[in-house]
Amino acid sequence: MSEYSFLIGIGMVFMLGTMSPGPSFILVATTAVSKSKMQGFGVTLGLAIGAAIFALLAIYGLYAILQAVPSMYVALRALGGAYLLYLAYKMWKRAAEPMKLIAPEEANTTNFLKAVLLGLTTQLSNPKTAIIIGSIFAALLPKETPAYSEVLLCLLAFTGDIVWYSLVVLLLSTKRAQHAYLRFKRHIDRLAGGLLGLLGVKLIID
Repeated sequence: MSEYSFLIGIGMVFMLGTMSPGPSFILVATTAVSKSKMQGFGVTLGLAIGAAIFALLAIYGLYAILQAVPSMYVALRALGGAYLLYLAYKMWKRAAEPMKLIAPEEANTTNFLKAVLLGLTTQLSNPKTAIIIGSIFAALLPKETPAYSEVLLCLLAFTGDIVWYSLVVLLLSTKRAQHAYLRFKRHIDRLAGGLLGLLGVKLIID
């Protein structure tokens, strides 16, 4: 078991990175308070799948490619930043629109799948995640990894997102949190949209 001890350090770093504020957190938080708990978990699942995909790509060389070809990294960041700006625009535009909360019985599979796709697209829109994961691997992976390490690393990335964002959904999908959201919807949506827009701009020009 000691040959897999490096996974503990990587898992802790993954979790700390997941808990840091960013577009993923904003998306989960706003979905949890403005829509159904099911859709909140759908976004969470999409984010976790995206994290696992980035881990897999980092293992098989995307990190090295993005370092070797800066223009590709710049292009991916520009596309990702543009996508975040699009989400910010939609959130800001709909801030003043009245809405009602979705009852649990009104939540359906279609909405869940759309939420999964939204979470996945948002995660994959940030190529910086691939660089961060690649850097973690470069710093903490041993020169020779034991069998099945690739699978375990992807599971770590997946689990970190699932655990943290599920907690966020459970905390923010309560009736008290949702009614507070309805009361201050315009301000919350515009704040969230503004933060997403700033993150999109930062991704492009940083």
